[in-house]
Parts: sequence; structure tokens; C-alpha cells
Amino acid sequence: MNNDLSWMLDSALEIPGALHAVLVSSDGLLRARSKDVHKDDADKAAAAMSGMQSLSRSLAFFCSRSDLRWQQTLVEFDGGWIFLISAGDGAYLAVSASSDVDMADITFRMQQLVGQLGKVMTAPPRENSVVGP
Repeated sequence: MNNDLSWMLDSALEIPGALHAVLVSSDGLLRARSKDVHKDDADKAAAAMSGMQSLSRSLAFFCSRSDLRWQQTLVEFDGGWIFLISAGDGAYLAVSASSDVDMADITFRMQQLVGQLGKVMTAPPRENSVVGP
């Protein structure tokens, strides 16, 4: 399996206005980054994204139910957006975008990418093999 998933993350940046993408583990470790993100910046973003999703998940009660499943966190700045979604068990995909990005296009592309990532990150089961006599 190819552990370099940056080429997949770069595909999220095909949406006009998309800037950067990182794939983050639930414990805040960087799993992959788009090619234009410096490693130090990607590491900082990964740690922050892990904290953001944890805080977001803890607020389900504020929607009058504590059993709701977290779907997405969206942060708006005066010049852009950060989108954070689940990318499978223990992984999150974050994409930053300029303020003029089409929000429907970027979230749709992120969902497509999550589906592709799930296929690539899942290793097929090993077949039983006999070793030696």
C-alpha cells in the first residue's frame, strides 16, 4: 500500500477556491497533506483540527440530544473557510478555502475524497499461507 496520500488530497484542491488539505488522525497526528502545505504548518493544523472535532462532538447536547453523531465542523474567517469532516474510523479530512469557494462543491468533493481514502487506506485481509514443511 502506498502511504503517500498527498496526491489524493491534491484532488480536493481542484475546486476553485480550495487552498490546502490535511488528513488527520483522531489523536492529532498528521497522516497526509496536500503538496503545497509546509510540513510544520500541516502538523500544527493537524493538532488543531483534532481539538476542533473533539470540541464539536462534545456539543451534541446543545442540539437537545447528546446521542447525535458529529458530521462536520465549519469555521468562517473574514477571508476564508475551514471544513472538517470525518474520514473514517479515527481520521478527519480538513480543507481550507477562500471566502468565494462554492460551499456545496467543496463539501461534495470532500465526501467523494473520503470514499476514495477509505478504499485506499483499507488493506485487504491476508490469505492463509503455509510456511515451510
